[in-house]
Amino acid sequence: MEYFCYHRDRPGSRALREELLEEHWSYMDRYEQELIARGPTLAADRETPTGSVHIVDLPDAAAVRAFAFDEPNYQAGAYRDVLVRRWRNVLGRTMWEYPGDPEEGNRYLVLGLGEGPAADLDLPPARDELIACGPLLADDGETWLGTAVLLAAASRDEARAVLTADRYADVEVHDWDFGGRG
Repeated sequence: MEYFCYHRDRPGSRALREELLEEHWSYMDRYEQELIARGPTLAADRETPTGSVHIVDLPDAAAVRAFAFDEPNYQAGAYRDVLVRRWRNVLGRTMWEYPGDPEEGNRYLVLGLGEGPAADLDLPPARDELIACGPLLADDGETWLGTAVLLAAASRDEARAVLTADRYADVEVHDWDFGGRG
């Protein structure tokens, strides 16, 4: 089962994250085969981390909760909260199979928190810019709670436009970058 995990940083936790970087990467190395996408969200300077996205394919809810809450930064208190949702990989690929240049342009996480009937279940027209895309679902795997998209775009406004804005209670746009060992 595929899951979307978004760990949001606690303010002032950058030094702690830097201290735990190798421990975090070693932890993620254990899930190398299960990861669909990963990487930090960033402040406007595109250098200061604000969170960490992991999209992972694990057997069940207990396994993903262990993955999310045993993570070293979470255990040390670097994160203020964690969003864990079932997710469906509508692209059918990992971020490592993204056809674009991972070093070129700006990359974003667009997170639409659902309200009402499901929206944006089909692929957006700008497929070449999509890195990962899929609905956020309740534990039953059916009830729509929103949409999460990782994509390359020229601007935050262009990234936000990938979702039908009036179909969401809230749409967040975060600078994001490919994660993992360089």
